[in-house]
Amino acid sequence: MSHTVLAELVANVLKVTAKAGDTVEPDDILVILESMKMEIPVLAEVAGTVTELKVAEGEVVRDGDPIAVIDPR
Repeated sequence: MSHTVLAELVANVLKVTAKAGDTVEPDDILVILESMKMEIPVLAEVAGTVTELKVAEGEVVRDGDPIAVIDPR
């Protein structure tokens, strides 16, 4: 069963550091958000393979928006 990483606040997507097919461990950075001039890393919550990124650089995410989908190991 896949795991979806969700945004926890309203922010701009500053940088996407992961891509579909990447293998990640818990606490690996997937995306960096920017809010109120602060950079906020969005971390993988489980180990596995990134199957889909739901955001692109320059987009705005809101609380609860999906950021990435990970297929856990």
